[in-house]
Amino acid sequence: MPQPPFVGTLPAVGSKAPQLRYVNTDKSNASLADHVGSVVVLLMFPSVDTSTCALETRTFNQLATGLGAKVLAVTPDLPFALKRFCAAEGINNVIPGSDFRFRDADAWGTRIADGGMAGLLGRVTFVIDREGVVRYCEVAPELGSEPDYQAALNAAKALL
Repeated sequence: MPQPPFVGTLPAVGSKAPQLRYVNTDKSNASLADHVGSVVVLLMFPSVDTSTCALETRTFNQLATGLGAKVLAVTPDLPFALKRFCAAEGINNVIPGSDFRFRDADAWGTRIADGGMAGLLGRVTFVIDREGVVRYCEVAPELGSEPDYQAALNAAKALL
């Protein structure tokens, strides 16, 4: 079954990345703008408490070793859940961010519009260049599908 419809429109490849504020696991505020000057692989997905999201986070954590780009995972999970998951899984190459406070993911067109998962984020992978421009976007064909890891990594490597 394909992903449910999203609220809004995904940013076009080649466009300036919308504002994205998130909450760190220590409950401090952060922003995608904090990473200008770095290539960012941005993961958006429903929850680390689902098997596919957990696998995606673990896989990108492993693949990010020595990549030279930052990997940022934004989800509606609370900072406490993200902290617990990252500690239990040894996640240290992925920056976990909670969308619960700002809901800026709405400007990215990734929030699920209706159905049982309404309000959560869909599975979308972006690569943002050093100047904050979207250079890659992949919407997983199904919510339970993993992203194309190699395509995202290749897009990031091309910018390094």
